[in-house]
Amino acid sequence: MSHPDPRPVAAADSPLLSANNLQVRFGGVLAVNGVSFDVHRGEVFTLIGPNGAGKTTVFNLISRIYTPTAGTIDFDGHALTSTPAHQVAALGIARTFQNIELFEYATVLQNLLIGHHVHRKTGFWQELLFTPSVRQAEIEARDAVERVIEFLDLQHHRDSLVAGLPYGVRKVVELARALCTRPRLLLLDEPSSGLNVEETDDMAFWIQDIRNDLGITVLMVEHDMTLVSRVSDRVLAMNQGETLALGTPAQVQADPRVIEAYLGSVEDMSSLRRPAR
Repeated sequence: MSHPDPRPVAAADSPLLSANNLQVRFGGVLAVNGVSFDVHRGEVFTLIGPNGAGKTTVFNLISRIYTPTAGTIDFDGHALTSTPAHQVAALGIARTFQNIELFEYATVLQNLLIGHHVHRKTGFWQELLFTPSVRQAEIEARDAVERVIEFLDLQHHRDSLVAGLPYGVRKVVELARALCTRPRLLLLDEPSSGLNVEETDDMAFWIQDIRNDLGITVLMVEHDMTLVSRVSDRVLAMNQGETLALGTPAQVQADPRVIEAYLGSVEDMSSLRRPAR
């Protein structure tokens, strides 16, 4: 799924995505406060934290749904915070959502072709007259989409309406549509949400294959710590809009501040373990 990229190539050791001192204020609420992190090429980087920690707000900043009150986001040499939202996909950033966003009364194939549409270069009159260049673009789009269908084992569902598919399959279809945009950075917003244990296990395999086989960098928000530990290279823990800890999954899960944010203070947890008198 590699493709020529006319944009300047950054140094191999430079971060693909760099967020610096992000701040977001909604009225009197400081939703994100001073958050900074780098996402390196070829890694799986995960944001964790309790509900309301600011994780999805950070995703919305990268997607350009929100504009930060302060701070910057750089994506491969581009100032993302000054990039219009409709140009984000063309830069090489794709996203899935916690609540599945698909065209339910279109087929799986049609949904994926819509995802690939970001790369169409033909104009209105060419499309209207269905010129040879348009026919060639259709062939190339279909070929690219079929490769994604094969990669994610969706052959059986190719011509099925999304509305009639099980929830777990629809999650994979949304992942497939994101891959059809040929991203270099894939944002996964709670990919295991609503999945059973077996489906979550499959999702872990897909994430690992996306990174290892396709070379796509992954930035993920996730609550399932088993999945986080299994696929993540590094983890950023957040709480109340601020950074708590950054490191490997094991380092972050052992951090007392993270334990307190999830479970209460260490002293509280110790008291719960004491036998009653």
